[in-house]
Amino acid sequence: MKGAFTLEISTVIGLVMGLISVFVGMILKGAPLSAMNNPAAFLIIIGGTFSCLFIAFKMDQLKTFPKLVGMTFKKPPVHEKAALLQLFVELSQIARREGILALESKVQEIEDPFFRTGLGMVIDGMDPDFVGDVLDAELSVMQERHATGRLMLSQAGTYAPTLGVLGAVVGLIAALGNLNDVDKLGHAIAAAFIATILGIFSAYVIYLPLANKLKLLSEEEVSEKRMIIEGILSLQAGDSPTAIEAKLMVFIPQSQRDALKGGE
Repeated sequence: MKGAFTLEISTVIGLVMGLISVFVGMILKGAPLSAMNNPAAFLIIIGGTFSCLFIAFKMDQLKTFPKLVGMTFKKPPVHEKAALLQLFVELSQIARREGILALESKVQEIEDPFFRTGLGMVIDGMDPDFVGDVLDAELSVMQERHATGRLMLSQAGTYAPTLGVLGAVVGLIAALGNLNDVDKLGHAIAAAFIATILGIFSAYVIYLPLANKLKLLSEEEVSEKRMIIEGILSLQAGDSPTAIEAKLMVFIPQSQRDALKGGE
């Protein structure tokens, strides 16, 4: 039912293009790349951003940060909706022919715990309203968890530019100590703005875009789960395979619907 993790190539392309755009732009503007060798700026921006995150979030939430970033580089294995639709049609055919209890042998073949739990409750003869409430509650909890993960990245994108300004101010304070030496003064002022560059770059090329990518991945998974809920409740209601196919077809994009009908 599920495929393997695949590389989310758009994330890689975006980050590479972002780095190239900044560094090539610096060269074209005549700014030396050696100016980026500024450990103090990196400490203020990176260290400062994560210190803000540690203050703003709980430790259990922060432990998931590396996993969240990794998810934006790997597309999670989800059901192909066309295959999911076909599976529900097959399950409905079995249920109408042999009864709902005949689906018990199919439960263990399903890898998705959400799908397996819902189908198991239907087989156990639980009330349809109860089944729907349980699955909706589980979906809501999942959405809240996803929202918290996105919030960490979006908050990092909020903190970083402000810390960039802070780093620039610190650098300018240091520059004021070299007013009598024009060469040192110019170098110090240039170094002061490296923190601003890092703050803006990390926010608008890394943190905020990654937060948006997580939002898109979450919406994709939520759509899949809603399709599963609709299919399970339709099985429990004893809908015909044709009716189930019509209900679940709304979750499939129009272009894929045309391809499915052509294949049939």
